[in-house]
Amino acid sequence: MNQVLVTGGAGFIGSNLVNELLKLDIYKVYVFDNLSTGRLANIPINHPLLKFYQLNLLSDIKDWPVLDNLEYIFHFSANADVRGGLKDRNIDLEQNVLVTKSVCDYAKKNNCKHLIFASSATVYGEPETYPTKETAPLIQTSIYGASKLSGEAFIQAYSEYSDFQSTIFRFVSWIGYGYSHGVIYDFYKKLRNNPYQLEILGDGLQRKSFLDVSDGIKGILKLKEHNKKSQIFNLGHKEIMDINQLAKIVCQYLELNNIEFKYTGSKRGWIGDSPLVHLDISKASSFGWSPSVSIKQGIINTLDYLTSNKKNIFR
Repeated sequence: MNQVLVTGGAGFIGSNLVNELLKLDIYKVYVFDNLSTGRLANIPINHPLLKFYQLNLLSDIKDWPVLDNLEYIFHFSANADVRGGLKDRNIDLEQNVLVTKSVCDYAKKNNCKHLIFASSATVYGEPETYPTKETAPLIQTSIYGASKLSGEAFIQAYSEYSDFQSTIFRFVSWIGYGYSHGVIYDFYKKLRNNPYQLEILGDGLQRKSFLDVSDGIKGILKLKEHNKKSQIFNLGHKEIMDINQLAKIVCQYLELNNIEFKYTGSKRGWIGDSPLVHLDISKASSFGWSPSVSIKQGIINTLDYLTSNKKNIFR
């Protein structure tokens, strides 16, 4: 039975991947997670094909469990707060760059065949063309984006040395079951605290693409097989939606009427926020993948999850 490792496997995307891998019943699945944001409740901890390790990936790889001849490492552990770099200029360097370098060394040491990396649409900064192709210039507007691009570079270089094959996925914002941070979470939390007014970062006209986690996981598993040393795929949606429209869907779902929207100002929600995120997914589509869940349905799926798990999520 092939062995696979998922870093960050108790987090939002990682746990959805772990659960899908276990359904296939063909992999022994190992999970590394420090549980800073991930939750053991997200994964079937007693599953016979699952082995969990609570592990700080900033530690020396000599102290990591030995998992020889791994078929895949899905490296999904990261600082996921895009805005965090404004206050702490080290967190993305440590959690996204140094950890990724260590994962590359660990993959080489343990004879991993294929490393799969969760990158981000933020590597494009504010591109000149939309939808944005994988070949677009990469001009950084955030430390988070810069850290993801650095991770890509390390992985590609190790692949060029033939240490392992690699696949890099540039994600838009993911939503759906298990969602634990981001704009829908923020809106839901704010409206629970004040059902009369909603603060919206920026002017609400930012247009974003969102991807339901069920579609995203299908994309990862579909696109991981290729014959190149390294491949890069955008994973996004053909649809886009402005933040005002998203806010209205959240309010309608919660049956809240006449909510006052209070804006913080500029066309960006924060420094480094791109007013438009829309990735070209034609390359992924040419390999046989495309999303099937609409953005609106993905938002509803997310709200279904948040409302049914609010006791555990909002402590």
